[in-house]
Amino acid sequence: MNLLATGLRSASYAELPDMFELLSTAAVVLDGHFRLVRLNASAEALLELSTKQTLGHLLAEIWPSGLTLQNIARRSLESRGVVSDRELPIRLMSGRQLTVDCTATPLSDSSATADLGESAVVLELVHVDRTLRINRDEHLLAQNEIARNLVRGLAHEIRNPLGGIRGAAQLLERELPNADLREYTRVIIGEADRLQRLLDRLLGPRALPELRQVNVHEVAERVLALLEAEVPTSVSVERDYDPSLPTIVGDAELLIQALLNVARNAAQAVGEEGTIRVCTRIERYCTVGTTHHRMAVRIDVEDDGPGVPPELIDSLFYPLVTGRSEGTGLGLSIAQSLLHQHGGIIEFRPAANKTVFSLLIPMEKAL
Repeated sequence: MNLLATGLRSASYAELPDMFELLSTAAVVLDGHFRLVRLNASAEALLELSTKQTLGHLLAEIWPSGLTLQNIARRSLESRGVVSDRELPIRLMSGRQLTVDCTATPLSDSSATADLGESAVVLELVHVDRTLRINRDEHLLAQNEIARNLVRGLAHEIRNPLGGIRGAAQLLERELPNADLREYTRVIIGEADRLQRLLDRLLGPRALPELRQVNVHEVAERVLALLEAEVPTSVSVERDYDPSLPTIVGDAELLIQALLNVARNAAQAVGEEGTIRVCTRIERYCTVGTTHHRMAVRIDVEDDGPGVPPELIDSLFYPLVTGRSEGTGLGLSIAQSLLHQHGGIIEFRPAANKTVFSLLIPMEKAL
């Protein structure tokens, strides 16, 4: 039994207000007809609701996601037991979406309901978006590291025989008297060189970043200038910059390459017609993996293309994973590695009618 439910079972209804205000957990009390009886301050802040405006209303009448919570409360009262739903998405009246763990506890056998003259149920809501993000980032970082180690090992195994094939083709070319036959050896040498370039791209930059003060908007403008020269005139490239952003410490060339890889993916997604939008913002008290930062710069690259196929979402940043027949699947993998060198991360954030990739670059040392 959770601590809140235990306390309520031994409290009178008159004591609920004092008890609730001491809780950091969001707590909601409903009567047996699922009318709202009490919201504590944490619940008001989390759900963006006011007790005065919602008191006595059915939870389902207050806002759309109220029906979801009301159904959990109903299951609890019908079973006369504790009911929990994990990672439950709810949408607030403002349109903001939260993920919560919800626990419903019936109070029908408690003196806490004596003043109501009927059964009651308490809902505890724990905001878990931050925890989920930490877990997601940790998985993403581990995923990328495993993929990079696999690629390094594979590249090492391929590089040696590839050099042997190229060298043998060069020797054979010198011995062949017929120019037509030498054409075949040139094909072998050309394909060996192409595979070598692919290996180099798989391994990514080998030099350490040259850190200095970098203006994020200069990086973005350089990338968008290149992008505008490549995309058709029917593709709109938009800017939404926060002019108050301070400089960050990083390698400008590596950051340009990372942002360009993501922006080119967006351009390929929209094709001949669409909109690409680059947005810069400050992210405060953010987490990358398990590392906390007071501030980071967030660069969002949005496009209104068809979106990422669901089957590719979990493996987006793996090398050689692509949804396009002509793609190499290296752009996002290399961009992610470049962000890791800056202590940052790239996240994929699906949204309504658009696709968003966010580059998060910490501005200072971890907390």
